[in-house]
Amino acid sequence: MKRAKKAASRSVSGEGELSSDARELAAVEERWRIVGKGGPPPPPKGSYNYVDELVRLQFELLKMQEWVRMRGLRVCVLFEGRDAAGKGGVIKRIVESLNPRVCRVVALGTPTEKESQQWHFQRYVAHLPSAGEIVLFDRSWYNRAGVEHVMGFCTDVQYREFLRACPQFEEMLVRSGMYLIKYWFSVSDEEQEKRFAERMRNPIKRWKLSPMDLEARKRWVDYSRAKDVMLKHTDRPHSPWYLVDADSKKRARLNCINHLLHQIPYKNLDPIEVELPARQPDDGYKRPAKDTQHWVDEVY
Repeated sequence: MKRAKKAASRSVSGEGELSSDARELAAVEERWRIVGKGGPPPPPKGSYNYVDELVRLQFELLKMQEWVRMRGLRVCVLFEGRDAAGKGGVIKRIVESLNPRVCRVVALGTPTEKESQQWHFQRYVAHLPSAGEIVLFDRSWYNRAGVEHVMGFCTDVQYREFLRACPQFEEMLVRSGMYLIKYWFSVSDEEQEKRFAERMRNPIKRWKLSPMDLEARKRWVDYSRAKDVMLKHTDRPHSPWYLVDADSKKRARLNCINHLLHQIPYKNLDPIEVELPARQPDDGYKRPAKDTQHWVDEVY
């Protein structure tokens, strides 16, 4: 009983998930240092440690990143799925160890009035990867097949045109040499309800729960039907959909990253070790007195 009360207290304050994420990051960074000296552990043959396996996959992502950069590849990864399905969590773990100049995240907001009058794909094209780049879309042009259709933000004509044109648009991207990888994060009704309830109690994560999310929750079946139609029209050989079972966040992260690594035929390119150069000789330079500058108060 006491344990349950403590857990509820941590959830209300936001401490529970914040502490968990902080402990995970600290453990991951510690493993980075250890692995950096001796190399990553081999893939697990049976049971595994989540942090060890995450770090192993992150080191593989580093190798893939170097291959993409040196070979001038263009990699575009789409993350779609239900609200609270865990898309943001896996994106966070992917970019954690990568160079933001090579791998960037695109999360576009509601289209402006001007953008809503444009060709639907236009504002997304501007964010597609250039040579040597990996771009992760946290939601993408598939908004039209989901929220815009279900909530009535587009006309039936626009919706049907999207379903017709989207496979052609994606085929052009693939024919141009771009790697296009699409993930749908699937979460059960019960698990989404638990995560929504946790967000409502947690002041740190409450911003993630928008009025649109609550309305989408009410229209669960409509979104399910829209997802089925979307997959039927846009799951093509040149740009297939990969579904991720996301009821377990940690397993979903590992499974998705592992799958992503197998989509790019990269070779082992360990990061080059850099030697620290000797500092310039001191020629009498003196730093200005502290009381002549505006320093941040040392409260901690």
